[in-house]
Amino acid sequence: MNTVKHESGQATTEYALVLLAAAIIALLVIAWATNGEGASRIGDMFNQVFDDIMGRAQSLG
Repeated sequence: MNTVKHESGQATTEYALVLLAAAIIALLVIAWATNGEGASRIGDMFNQVFDDIMGRAQSLG
């Protein structure tokens, strides 16, 4: 017996969640780049991540 499951709704939900995550990341980056009030913690987090990535890259080269 061959049964087919319809999962088209699941794909739509996953697409919506990916768009939501992208929007949240974009907002965080904008807040970090503009360095507005209340964004200092977000900016500190991005600065730490950036510094860590640059430190690792320099240690490799």
